Amino acid sequence: MAEVIAQEQQGGKQKKKLIKIDMTPMVDLNFLLLMFFMFTTNFTKPNVMDLGLPAKDHNPKPPINDYVIGDKNQVTFILGKDNRVFYHQSNATDLNTSNLKETDFSGLNISKIISEAYKNAPNQKKFTVIIKPTDEANYKNFVDILDDLAISKKERYGVTDIKPWETKVYKELTQ
Repeated sequence: MAEVIAQEQQGGKQKKKLIKIDMTPMVDLNFLLLMFFMFTTNFTKPNVMDLGLPAKDHNPKPPINDYVIGDKNQVTFILGKDNRVFYHQSNATDLNTSNLKETDFSGLNISKIISEAYKNAPNQKKFTVIIKPTDEANYKNFVDILDDLAISKKERYGVTDIKPWETKVYKELTQ
């Protein structure tokens, strides 16, 4: 691996010894250590939240009117741009700028809104949270509202597109 070449003395002066080191085995050793640590290390697994998606029904049945939720048995959250979130408990004819209220993601605001709507629901078994992200909403806000749902322990929720009548009122408030 290492060679020491000694040269003779000439005229009373001693010449320096030339040392030559062969680094080839060191490179091999480094490569083997690198491979060892790559194969034996544990990579962290990402923490994910389980979305309770329904199983695919192979024999779909026609819808029954019993599944109608009703305005007061639900609360709808609209995720907007610039981390803004709006909520309402209205239908297409009743929704206006005074019914569409704004809140934010700070603290437990959304969990409190869900709890209040749940307490006031006529049929708490059918109570559902509806999440409607707009095109301007970001993914972080969607994850935040799912976290708030997990905190409030409400398992009935749905994610859908914002309706045109909601878009009209939303745009009036954000302009």
